[in-house]
Amino acid sequence: MKEINVKGTARAAFGKKAAHEIRKANAVPCNLYGEAKDENGAPVALPFTVTNDELRNLIYSPDIYAVNLNIDGKECKAILKEIQFHPVKDNVLHVDFYEITDTIVMEVPIKLNGLAEGVKAGGRLAASVRKLKVKAVYTNIPERLNIDVTSLGLGKTIKVGELHFEGLELVTSKEVVVCQVKMTSGARSAASADN
Repeated sequence: MKEINVKGTARAAFGKKAAHEIRKANAVPCNLYGEAKDENGAPVALPFTVTNDELRNLIYSPDIYAVNLNIDGKECKAILKEIQFHPVKDNVLHVDFYEITDTIVMEVPIKLNGLAEGVKAGGRLAASVRKLKVKAVYTNIPERLNIDVTSLGLGKTIKVGELHFEGLELVTSKEVVVCQVKMTSGARSAASADN
């Protein structure tokens, strides 16, 4: 997993007005969640701000990163947990980070490799998901999950339960369809011509 450095500043002001002022100053309100919990068992957040420039390479990238977070000199390792975008302007409104401990759960992009048998027979390969949730020691988390589809036949699917990756536990439900080879009208007519 690649690493990226991000500098932040602790924030003391909260609420809509404070968030608006932060965004006006070309920064983004953020929270860092870790092991700390309040008396009700809910995670406790450390609020801070980061400039848009600091976040750009982290957010607008197909890669996943371990973030070396520096908040007013206090350093920790974290992952990007959630990003909220403005529904119209598409600018970043808020970012949540999660402090990395021994094992983490995060979404990793999938990559389908090979020419599926079903595609050779006239079908069309379709991915049903873009990412899968995995649990592992953060140093074991790959850039992407490579899935070999060469033996996938026409009308067949690959489900999460059929996949295995060394050193990773798949957290996504075993019944979720990852990809499938769909019948096309050309493949249907070829199949009916054979009968």
